[in-house]
Amino acid sequence: MAFFTIIIPLYNKESYIENTINSILNQTFTDYEVFIVNDCSTDDSVVKVKPFLSEKIKLIEHSENKRLSAARNTGIQNANSDYITFLDADDLWKPTFLETIHQLITNFPEAKIFGTNYEEVYENKIVVPKNSASELTPNSAQIIDFFKYNLGQGIYNHGSVCFHKCVYEKAGLYDESIDFAEDLDFNIRANYYFKLAYSNTIQMQYFMETGLQLTRSSILNKRLPDFDKYDAFTKENNALTKYLAFERYVLAKHIKTDGGYELYKKISSKIDYSYLNWKQKMLLKLPAFILKLIKAIKEVLIKKGVKITSY
Repeated sequence: MAFFTIIIPLYNKESYIENTINSILNQTFTDYEVFIVNDCSTDDSVVKVKPFLSEKIKLIEHSENKRLSAARNTGIQNANSDYITFLDADDLWKPTFLETIHQLITNFPEAKIFGTNYEEVYENKIVVPKNSASELTPNSAQIIDFFKYNLGQGIYNHGSVCFHKCVYEKAGLYDESIDFAEDLDFNIRANYYFKLAYSNTIQMQYFMETGLQLTRSSILNKRLPDFDKYDAFTKENNALTKYLAFERYVLAKHIKTDGGYELYKKISSKIDYSYLNWKQKMLLKLPAFILKLIKAIKEVLIKKGVKITSY
């Protein structure tokens, strides 16, 4: 049995998938199996994948397009390993990603979630995210409270994290009834029940151009996560209370920017504003057209290597 199961959800990534697979083949830790879950791609993604297929790298075909959560769940259900990790079909791992995760597993047996920092790639610019990894000792590894350190940009993303299979048994699989912020929804459940061992070394490259296309499109027609169902968790975790206030702020601002004023009012009414900073409170009060302008300016600046946030 391989030590790691690596799951690659695949949908129309013919220009990227070869580099993604090669970043796995270049890992210094090589005890793994790979499941590429093709979610009915309509381009040549599968053609690009086939030369890589082997006993170690296998292709699973969906009979219909079921989207990201379902593709991940299919991979999990086929996994033979105790440790499950993911890499989107347009992202890359540094050669030592799996080695770093294996070291976290060895050093912190009490944890069941293992994550690392990452970097963002915009065209020819590489940007280190402005997250709480900078508050930790450089090149360090430790058990951290996900909710305490995740009040801003994520300290890991789903291409720089690994879960023991027991996390899925306890917290459940990815929610296939939503198609926006699926990772966030799962992270709340997973980190509520289990400890996170974290390395703030950068072990993954997150290619943002595809993500920017998604953030440019409206989320009003998306099926959104329901944060209300996690309010009961806050009775035992105050850091989660603050985290939910932050995530409701992010969602409400996004919805207001897209013109969904009634939904904005509903979500913003449940925010505990005592947990927001002055910039966040101010932004929520701005009209949608100004929020759109700010968003456009931020996109221009990020391509120049300058990143500003309200965090």
